[in-house]
Amino acid sequence: MQYITDISELEDIYGTPAPASLRKVAGYLTPEYRRWIMASRFCVVSTVGPDGTDGSPRGDDGPVVQALDDHTLAMPDWRGNNRMDTLRNIVLDDRISLMFMVAGSTNVVRVNGRARITADADMCARFEVKGKHPRSVVVIKITEVYFQCARAIMRAQIWDGEDQSAGLPTAGDILAAMTDHQEGGAFYDDAWQARAAETMW
Repeated sequence: MQYITDISELEDIYGTPAPASLRKVAGYLTPEYRRWIMASRFCVVSTVGPDGTDGSPRGDDGPVVQALDDHTLAMPDWRGNNRMDTLRNIVLDDRISLMFMVAGSTNVVRVNGRARITADADMCARFEVKGKHPRSVVVIKITEVYFQCARAIMRAQIWDGEDQSAGLPTAGDILAAMTDHQEGGAFYDDAWQARAAETMW
């Protein structure tokens, strides 16, 4: 198998981008992009560090980020597994990308930028939920924002309401296999929903 190793080879295969795919790019939150992002409860955050890349899902029961101004987003770091893959990467390399989704929409909005982490008490307090605050907040300076081609969502039909998870390994199954059944299994799965509800924030 031969691999493509030169940009000119790619350009020969794909040609030039359509004008609209370039004109849709903004360097800040236009009113339309702000409205779209503020409707998103879920995004995928991509970072890069010395050990490679990382993609992390982020979700909330309201907007997944706040717009501090037309050039800046703030994203709370709510409870997770404490691996801190995303946060470690940002400390070492501030490049970041966010892919925002809204259930039912075939559009995806992308933000590329530079990120920093703060544990400032006032900033963390902006995200208070039920008296709890995130331990830190990721502040993103936007370099570009644009909507993604809808074809991937349309092909996958991910919003059609069909549950396609039947028969898939559960988190408990995966953990049991990875630990020679020392952890995980049905007990892990059975306890997870209650544990998550108690530690959501």
